[in-house]
Amino acid sequence: MREPIGVLSPAAPATTDGTPPRRFARLPVLGVAAATGAVLLAVSGKFGYFGDELYFLASAKYHPAWGYADNPWLLPLLARLSDTVAPGSVVALRVLPMLLTVAGVVLAAAIAREFGGGARAQVMTAAAYALSFQLLASGHLLATSTVDPFCWVLVCWLAARWVRTRADRLLLCACLVTAVAMQGKFLIAFLWIGLVAGALLAGPRTLWRRPALWVGGAVTVLVTLPTLVWQARHDWPYLLMNAVVAEQNDRLLGGTAGMVPLAVLMAGLPVGAFLCCHGLVVLLRDPELRAFRLFGWATVVVTLFFLLTASRYYYVAGLYAVLFAASAVRLERRPPARWWRWVPTWPVYALSVPLAVYLALPVRPATGFTGVGLVDFVGSGSYGWPSLADTVAESYRELRPEDRAHTVVVGDNYWQASALAVYGADRGLPAAYGPERGYWYAGAPPEDTRLVLYAGGDRGTLARFFGEVRQVNTVRLDINATVANQGVPVWLCGAPKEPWPQLWQHMHRP
Repeated sequence: MREPIGVLSPAAPATTDGTPPRRFARLPVLGVAAATGAVLLAVSGKFGYFGDELYFLASAKYHPAWGYADNPWLLPLLARLSDTVAPGSVVALRVLPMLLTVAGVVLAAAIAREFGGGARAQVMTAAAYALSFQLLASGHLLATSTVDPFCWVLVCWLAARWVRTRADRLLLCACLVTAVAMQGKFLIAFLWIGLVAGALLAGPRTLWRRPALWVGGAVTVLVTLPTLVWQARHDWPYLLMNAVVAEQNDRLLGGTAGMVPLAVLMAGLPVGAFLCCHGLVVLLRDPELRAFRLFGWATVVVTLFFLLTASRYYYVAGLYAVLFAASAVRLERRPPARWWRWVPTWPVYALSVPLAVYLALPVRPATGFTGVGLVDFVGSGSYGWPSLADTVAESYRELRPEDRAHTVVVGDNYWQASALAVYGADRGLPAAYGPERGYWYAGAPPEDTRLVLYAGGDRGTLARFFGEVRQVNTVRLDINATVANQGVPVWLCGAPKEPWPQLWQHMHRP
């Protein structure tokens, strides 16, 4: 029977005796990686900083600490280093996310190689990674959702290589990567729970007894200790984020029931979604990948845990690479069933490129923003932050000099507070404060504060805390579209109803 267009040729089965895997498809894989990097670099300067990027910049510049309410210290530090090298450059800030995504493309292909895949399986895996909506979109931003999946992929590659070679230095390296990842987000701990559970269920059962694993685990705990101490001293605010995430899931993403469908959808259409589902079945059932079955069980365990805790769908994005690789290796060895053999073909991959770029990256003009969907969420959350600071600064300058001495600026959400901090200094604004999430922990306004210029929020809520609430300005952008900063009210609040230490406690929102 004639092989369908694009279906991959047979490959040698995976081995676990230390023999070398198939040759690495250097040129085509690096070509896919380079093309991915070029696309990300081309759009890296669109619309300005995203709200979370402003939060990281403000945290490191004005409130350096070993920990924050919603993340450890790594992302703020990376943002600060980028801003030190190239002050105010959005493009420079996004070079690292681009490089991590490019490296993820290469590592995904390397995982396929460890699974016994040849050149076509490696390229198929690399291209699926590059076309994943979630991974491509996260490559546009400096965010925990960019750094964390890359660390997962790197750990999975090291773990897969250990399964094949049993070289314990690989486990130690994986733990060192984990130590770095834990400074950005704590989620990678659940990857290890899944891997150990998978090893106990399907082998190799000696994984958890390896001294290198325990030594590496101790190093990870030691490195993470400062941020854990910060969390303990502040009553573990990181744990409050679970309720925030659950509320956002219910309001925006269809609740817990939508997590798995969204995770599959954001793996990419149609190729990524297919490889993701097929790869899980292959890892759990294919005898030729029996040695790597722990990755299949790890996927099940991690997904179930995130389902039970109402987590975000993209928390599992770090497992896409192993699923893509397993599916690609299987397809390289055996032609797929007739009814879906058209999916893993190069013409379909080629047609997926414009779809992925359009849906995952902010390539649309700002005038088309609706505030709905991933692309609009990133774009609308990146537009108009200088205008917000300009509007608040205009209202601040209109105050009498004696009033300005006792006035602070407050952003209703942590994005707004961060924008006022980052852009406010050049506009003559005083220090910015915010009652939401991590920004609340940066500190309360001085006790002699009499007036507050409050960006965002509503009169009813503010009237609970202040005896005088008057709208003095509105942010008006140069476009007619739904974006985060369009129509934001600026309030002048006076007559605080309590002393500031008590008032700030009551204003806090997780």
